[in-house]
Amino acid sequence: MAEAVLIDLFGLKLNSQKNCHQTLLKTLNAVRYHHGAKAKFLCIMCCSNISCDHDNCELETSNGLSAFLREFETVSNPSMAASLYTIKQKIDEKNLSSIKVIVPVHRKTLMKAFIGQLFTDVYSFEFEDLQMTLKGGLLKQPTEINIITAQELEAIQNEIETYLRSLPALKGELTIITSPLIPDIFIHGFTTRTGGISYIPTLSSFNLFSSSKRRDPKAVVQENLRRLGNAAGFNVKKFYRVKTDHANDVWIMGRKEPESYDGITTNQRGVTIAALGADCIPIVFADPVKKACGVAHSGWRGTLLGVAMATVNAMIAEYGCSLEDIIVVLGPSVGPCCFTLPRESAKAFHNLDPRCVRLFGSPNPYVDIRKATRILLEQGGILPQNIQDQNQDLSLCTSCHPDKFFSHVRDGLNFDEEICNW
Repeated sequence: MAEAVLIDLFGLKLNSQKNCHQTLLKTLNAVRYHHGAKAKFLCIMCCSNISCDHDNCELETSNGLSAFLREFETVSNPSMAASLYTIKQKIDEKNLSSIKVIVPVHRKTLMKAFIGQLFTDVYSFEFEDLQMTLKGGLLKQPTEINIITAQELEAIQNEIETYLRSLPALKGELTIITSPLIPDIFIHGFTTRTGGISYIPTLSSFNLFSSSKRRDPKAVVQENLRRLGNAAGFNVKKFYRVKTDHANDVWIMGRKEPESYDGITTNQRGVTIAALGADCIPIVFADPVKKACGVAHSGWRGTLLGVAMATVNAMIAEYGCSLEDIIVVLGPSVGPCCFTLPRESAKAFHNLDPRCVRLFGSPNPYVDIRKATRILLEQGGILPQNIQDQNQDLSLCTSCHPDKFFSHVRDGLNFDEEICNW
């Protein structure tokens, strides 16, 4: 049984018979009878006022109909994108995922195209013909089923993009944290969670990672990325991010791209590389002499596997970089105040350096992955003064600052990796 029922009356015109409102009443009553008991959300989507072909026949002019409609939520907007996105917000507020859409047959393909852009695989949809609901086709509507062409799909995407661009930023302005160690020849920075349009509580607002397992659709993530590109000054069409596997593989841009990797290096101009993180450390590497750079995603497993030095070694091997020229900046991550591991897993950090672990005798000691990363970088030959892991903003614990950062430790599985460094 559907948790939410959406009735699509977008732009629908009723026949010019006097009982048009009665027809609509019967339709809505049938929906309420079949779904009202179990559905937690009943919604009507319309273009503005539902109108008939004769005068004085608008949805809001019938007292009986208006009273009945109090049992339904009505979303009215001239834009399909705006209407569906508003409905999605209402569905997400109630944490619903099973949705029945009652739609005129000629609009079903169009509706599916919009839903495909605005919803993810978290949701399941069932479609029902509105004519079947009416048992007799008392609504004036064409019977043919439209096929969405490539041009029409592009128009749908443009309508959605235009609407999303119009939305205000949430939770404050877009913020980019930079490091004074990295010279101006590199555009770089670390984002916070403010300034985007994602509204899902654990992803709000500057989510930069789309996943079929999350409620934030790719279109929203792309809009957040577009805003970041405009603010930072890079081309989002040449934006590449790590394909995280929590290991130590590095993609040298220009070579064959692996299926997964936690580091990227490049010396190409005009491209942007990024590592995302939500507690794991996003790391930036820069060599101003060879004009090469890299990024890495370093969780506790990646830290122990040496992903940071693997990225450094790739820069040395591919671009002829020297250890003494490479600058390494650690972005915001979970701190030793909040991050614990089972004692067996923490043992490797204790063996690296006892200073990386607190309360080692406990079942779940506190682990400092930032200190471990610095130690490994220094052991690998990076100059201590070329490593920045302490900074008023960069060293803030992601778990301790929900106003600024996303956190898996704090928010559980309903998070995504959104601290972006480039």
